[in-house]
Amino acid sequence: MRPPAALVVVTAVLLVLCGVDATVETTCKAAADEDAHVNYNFCVSKLRKHYQSSDADTWGLAKIAANMGVNNAYGAIHDIERLLAKPSMDAKTKVALGQCQGLYDNMKFAFAGAYDEINGRNYAAGKEEAAKAVSLAHQCDDAFVKAAVPSPLKQRSLYSVQTAIVCTAITNLIK
Repeated sequence: MRPPAALVVVTAVLLVLCGVDATVETTCKAAADEDAHVNYNFCVSKLRKHYQSSDADTWGLAKIAANMGVNNAYGAIHDIERLLAKPSMDAKTKVALGQCQGLYDNMKFAFAGAYDEINGRNYAAGKEEAAKAVSLAHQCDDAFVKAAVPSPLKQRSLYSVQTAIVCTAITNLIK
C-alpha cells in the first residue's frame, strides 16, 4: 500500500527543512512546491551539474545557486565583449549591449553578495541581493526593447532570473 501523496510531500519538506538528506531533487521539489515560479527541471538539472551538490545540504544548495548566478553573469559579460568586437554589429544593438555590460557586471556582484549573505546566514539580505539580479536582468531586456532590436542575451537573462528565483526559494527553506 502506497502512502498518500500529501504525506510524501510533507515528509520531503520536513527533511529539507531540517537539513536531513537534502538532495537536489527533494530540495528542488520543496522549493517548487513553495514557489510556483521555480522551474523544477531547471533547478534539478543546473544544481546537479555542480560538483558539490551531491554532498550539499539546503544551505549549501542555496549558495551553489548563487554561485551559478555569478558564473552566468561572467559568461554574459564575455558574450557581450565578443559581440561588441564584431565589426558588423549595428549601432542600436551595440548601445544596448554596452548598457547590459554594466548591468551584468552589477549582477555578478549581486549574486556574489547573495552568496556571501547566505554564507553568513543573513538570509533576508541574501534574498535581497538575488532580487537585485532579477531587476538587472529585466533592465537589460528593456534596453533591447527600447532599442527595438532582438536581444542576443535572452537565454542569459532567462537563466539569471530563474537562478535568482531558485536561490531565493531554496533560501526560504532554510530554518
